[in-house]
Amino acid sequence: MRKIEAIIKPFKLEAVKEALTVIGITGMTVSEVKGYGRQKGHKEMYRGAEYNVDFNPKLKIELVVAAELVERVVESIRKAANSEKIGDGKIFILPVEDVLRVRTGERGRAAI
Repeated sequence: MRKIEAIIKPFKLEAVKEALTVIGITGMTVSEVKGYGRQKGHKEMYRGAEYNVDFNPKLKIELVVAAELVERVVESIRKAANSEKIGDGKIFILPVEDVLRVRTGERGRAAI
């Protein structure tokens, strides 16, 4: 099993969700996060004053999938989240040792 964490632009969430649904992924966790990479924030005007916005709003999508689905999931997220502009995000793939479903006590793949 693998945990996939994707940091994406907020307006790409629906496209990513639809792309994952097409390949059979039925669950995910989404969190609002802030951060920056190469774009290093940006400047905005507020009431005539210019100020720096150091952290850009992003969404973090987390899901755990069977190891054999990782490449399909990652490619689906990459295609759906891609705007070909700086700040499109990152995808992280981490090993998962075990999963436990709280309600039933199921473990491993049965709990995903």
